Amino acid sequence: MDKITPCLWFNKNAQEAVDFYKTVFKSLKVKDTSYYTEAARSVGGTPGDVLTINFEIDGRDFIALNAGPEFQFTEAISLSVDCKDQAEVDELWTKLTADGGEESVCGWLKDKFGLSWQIVPRRLVDMLADKDPKRVNRVMEAMLKMRRIEVSELEKAYEGVLA
Repeated sequence: MDKITPCLWFNKNAQEAVDFYKTVFKSLKVKDTSYYTEAARSVGGTPGDVLTINFEIDGRDFIALNAGPEFQFTEAISLSVDCKDQAEVDELWTKLTADGGEESVCGWLKDKFGLSWQIVPRRLVDMLADKDPKRVNRVMEAMLKMRRIEVSELEKAYEGVLA
């Protein structure tokens, strides 16, 4: 287990969330699951129900906590996904916004559980690291107008080609 592991608080649907993320990320592996005991009755839990699911995506550990409605996800924290190309951006964007997910801006979205994601093409990171401030500014201006990041449009901005 990583020294620091994100714990994601779900509203009594942690198992559903992990099952959903398995369809999005083929590398997802469930490592172990714990269950509420009799002591859970004191906090509104049901003995035998899932308490936590420890899982891994591409070598990164996560904990899904099967809790209640007390806390909700916000954009104050998001999971950023490094995508190798536009095809991966499109695939993840489509899957994560399905069934009630919401598009936001600049490559951000919320999945149907309210968890925020940044779907980031690697090429965007490369362009923003360029030493030419004019190129970087054009790319930033283009990105700020997007919901899902479109690499081809960023490339045009990078090269100074008007769309």
